[in-house]
Amino acid sequence: MPKTPLPSSPAVRYLIAALVGVAGVACFAPVGLYWLAPVVWLGFFVLLRTAGSPREGLLTGLAFGLGFFCTGVSWVFVSLSVFGGMPWWMAGPAAFLFCAVMALFPMAAGYAFKRWQPTEFWRQAALFAALVAVGDWLKGWVFTGFPWLTVGYSQAAPSPLAGFAPLIGVHGLSLLVALSGALLVRWRLGAPFAALLVISGLGLQQVAWTTPVGEPVSVALVQGNVPQEMKFRPEAFFRTLDLYRELITQNPAQLTVLPETAIPAFIDQIPPDYLDELKALAKRQNGDLIFGTLTGDDRGYFNSAVSLGASPLQVYSKNHLVPFGEFIPAGFAWFMAYANIPMSSFTRGPEVQVPLAVAGQHVAANICYEDVFGEEIIRALPQAGILANLSNTAWFGHSLAQPQHLQISQMRAAETGRPMLRATNTGMTAIIDAQGHVDAVLPAFETGVLQGSVQAYQGMTPYARFGNWLALGLMAGLTILGLAGRRTRAD
Repeated sequence: MPKTPLPSSPAVRYLIAALVGVAGVACFAPVGLYWLAPVVWLGFFVLLRTAGSPREGLLTGLAFGLGFFCTGVSWVFVSLSVFGGMPWWMAGPAAFLFCAVMALFPMAAGYAFKRWQPTEFWRQAALFAALVAVGDWLKGWVFTGFPWLTVGYSQAAPSPLAGFAPLIGVHGLSLLVALSGALLVRWRLGAPFAALLVISGLGLQQVAWTTPVGEPVSVALVQGNVPQEMKFRPEAFFRTLDLYRELITQNPAQLTVLPETAIPAFIDQIPPDYLDELKALAKRQNGDLIFGTLTGDDRGYFNSAVSLGASPLQVYSKNHLVPFGEFIPAGFAWFMAYANIPMSSFTRGPEVQVPLAVAGQHVAANICYEDVFGEEIIRALPQAGILANLSNTAWFGHSLAQPQHLQISQMRAAETGRPMLRATNTGMTAIIDAQGHVDAVLPAFETGVLQGSVQAYQGMTPYARFGNWLALGLMAGLTILGLAGRRTRAD
């Protein structure tokens, strides 16, 4: 291994690390250069491998993380400033601070790698891959979790590595991407390994982990495109009701799904005759309608999905709430005083909820970014045959958030072997098949209804059975292999 760090100037190293992090965003939707991901993490590996000390490794990881997250989740600023009403001079630093917190995970990986860097190259590659994957996994639950831009999401379909998703999930894919990138430093070792991954991934895509059950049902996914600045205004309420009634009437289906808080009021505040009309429209197809609204009782109020139609009324209430957007973390009430975010004190729904029995199917509803958490989605299996996500990403404007969220939903479908229906306010409304491919999608920021059919599936993928445990086992194994040849370094 070279004794002299390359590049020799730490400042140049940190700049390059930040630029490599920026390039990493292109691996994800909407650019979707999935083949670039191993190259990006190769660059990160080389920069860490040639760093001169644990401190330099720490700062290299921090620079990489800042470039990666400040670019990839820049939409946080949009939600705080444009739609949250926060002054730009507060929203900018707040968004940067959020990205800096996310950058702590690659920063910690950089420090740990240099602290315990092994002598043998293959052990270095193993330790690096394990640290990257562990960082992604920790990011998914520390501070309630924000697993956005987890490396493995870059390998959603059409990547050949998507075939591994039903086995080891998104965190296992993070491990494979980081390992293949590190091994590419030695071309004669890395190229065959990458080729093996591609061939294996394509082969795994031919495995039928789950099987169709029952008859396909017709679906209508409604995209209202209600501007966020108008959504909660009283004067827009009845226009919103008329819009959805018209779209539902013109696009009949056995299963109709509306977005998160499509009707922005408590269900007992919605005119009863309007609800009766929606129910009658669904029953004409001998089917059901699911719509987002607010529910409440003596325990608090909930962000919910409610069904109406031929089946009895049922409710799913969101369990994994968004910090600051749906609940205020302890000690941050002062921060929320500068933002104008309506309904920011929701109560969590139960952790385990029965899938909605609608249109002759069992549908596992999830709301907004709940589908970012793979181990929470599989709670509804094996009973649920279809997944349905109700979202309102109008909060993030014309940004990377919408295509990134669609890609995340693709991964959930591939992990579980279940189709995913996405009904969103402004995009991206889509039908995703049980292998994670997008069958159809509506253009963003247009009013419309996506019609199609969906086939329910039964059975359990290995990921659905074991969650992240298989991936964690691989991480532990590579960590042990890497640390077995470690050499402790001083600052």
